[in-house]
Amino acid sequence: MTPPDAPDNRWSDLDRPPLNAPALRRALVRPGSLWTSLEVVRETGSTNSDLAARAAGPDAPGEGAVLVAEAQHAARGRLDRRWTAPPRSGLFVSVYLVPGPGVPQERWGWVPLLAGVAVATGLSRAAGVDTALKWPNDLLVTVAGEERKAGGILAERAGEGIVLGIGLNVSLRAGELPVPTAGSLALAGAVTTDRDPLLRALLRSLEQWYGDWRAAGGDPVASGVQETYAAGCATLGRRVRALLPGEREVTGQAVALDGDGRLVIASDDGGRQPVGAGDIVHLRPAQAG
Repeated sequence: MTPPDAPDNRWSDLDRPPLNAPALRRALVRPGSLWTSLEVVRETGSTNSDLAARAAGPDAPGEGAVLVAEAQHAARGRLDRRWTAPPRSGLFVSVYLVPGPGVPQERWGWVPLLAGVAVATGLSRAAGVDTALKWPNDLLVTVAGEERKAGGILAERAGEGIVLGIGLNVSLRAGELPVPTAGSLALAGAVTTDRDPLLRALLRSLEQWYGDWRAAGGDPVASGVQETYAAGCATLGRRVRALLPGEREVTGQAVALDGDGRLVIASDDGGRQPVGAGDIVHLRPAQAG
């Protein structure tokens, strides 16, 4: 018999039951779907690292492989920043996508922004929570009138495609937050913190947005990705300070996203500076000039 306090015991935390992998596979892995396999593991270091290693190996998965962990002990964000959360308190998922050959590689940089749109629209329907996007890869919710980070997105080249990772705080309580500025769906008043329907909604939304984008040859305008991202981006219209490598920085108002997904900053010196996600170290609010 499984001990009642074992991490994989269904009754060890009644508020945080484990994901139902067979039911998720029945719902998502079906003929004609983008998703071709779905695996749930009890714990790992990083789902992105695991899936990237598989993609680079001799037994690389096909497009649409999904790897989900109930807990991660070495989760990574952009620039190897660490992400921690209690077991079964969130969604920690990575998927393998192969946009080519129909999408030019210069447009692959839209994948993490597309994922942000998919997560925001999927959660709006499934959790009843408005999710804003902080460029380039943060998911924000409102808790007690404040914008707080509840998740993040990490895209990495691997094998012939991209490993896309999504981390989302679902049921974290105030005392469990890694930093005071973090948030979760529960703290934002979500109508449900049941991770099974949330994961289904997230992956179905991602399948739709990715499919439309790929059908448009990766064109962010024709697919609607650029317009929808801009509409939900909390960064646009605000004064920001972009910290760049070599201790350089650009301060000004974030005014647009360009066709490559870069943030365009109307700098204080009167110019317009596009900044790519791969070029930036930090993006911080700036005081009004």
